[in-house]
Amino acid sequence: MSNINARFLTKGLLLSSLVASAMMMTACGKKETETVTLNIGFQKYGILPILKERGSLETTLKDQGVNIKWVEFPAGPQLLEGLNVGSVVFGEAGEAPPIFAQAANSNIVYIANQPAAPKAEALIVQKDSKIQNIQDLKGKRVALNKGSNVHYLLLKLLEANKLTLNDIEVVYLPPSDARAAFERGAVDAWVIWDPFFAAAEHQIGARVLATGQNIVSNHQFYLADRKFAEQNPKVLESVVKQLNDTTIWVKDHQDEAAKLLEKPTGLQLDVLKTSIGRMAFGVKPISTEVAKEQQYVADAFYQQKLIPNKLNIQAAILSSSK
Repeated sequence: MSNINARFLTKGLLLSSLVASAMMMTACGKKETETVTLNIGFQKYGILPILKERGSLETTLKDQGVNIKWVEFPAGPQLLEGLNVGSVVFGEAGEAPPIFAQAANSNIVYIANQPAAPKAEALIVQKDSKIQNIQDLKGKRVALNKGSNVHYLLLKLLEANKLTLNDIEVVYLPPSDARAAFERGAVDAWVIWDPFFAAAEHQIGARVLATGQNIVSNHQFYLADRKFAEQNPKVLESVVKQLNDTTIWVKDHQDEAAKLLEKPTGLQLDVLKTSIGRMAFGVKPISTEVAKEQQYVADAFYQQKLIPNKLNIQAAILSSSK
């Protein structure tokens, strides 16, 4: 009986060992095949949709075990809200949306930015308008998207001409409604950014009263969920590199880039070529100087009571990006 018990004991130990080994192999296999999902928020126009169309980011991140899910948003504020609630962990927006997101205690961080593109936004009037300069705007109706990049542009244009918002009648409208109001003459001027700016020039002959040149910076920012950024720095490094490479490609292939955006934007090729020609190329981590410029925008919005509290932009920049 003792020999039989010994044999059963040996077999039992062997079986337990095999089961344990199998469980370890399964666990290891799961670890090796475990993937990270990168949910990227994008808009119809910009570098991200071009990157999406080219497919190079998927190729780059595949070896890192990263899957990509692209989520489209109509504009920057909605995209930042998506970041805030966790439906995406990475996205692109202009100067204003991240300021409002930070003011609402959103857990986002600045990752990188494109260089300044001040000519990509402007204050425009109808081609036959009697308005010839900023001073002529006194008492006139000016349309803009509240709390957007062009809100800051208008503030700075008025300031440079010794005027304030009290000297004009501001009409807050999103781009599509503003375009309609502008065309029918319900507003006298419109402050707008590309590609809407380029479309107004090409399609209705809008005349430029002033661009952001020598007035504002107009950066495009790439932002991420703070937790994801802290846990996946290598992934975001790869994304920034791909974005930078894409802008270099766009700079040298503007016609091809415009064609990639024709279908998603529904805009004509000539509109897109004009708009892309006013882009700034290159994507780099946030510098001290860019952080200071973004602080100026935040301070201006605070002074206008567009945000409830004074912000510290540097607090929303990861130490690795400073």
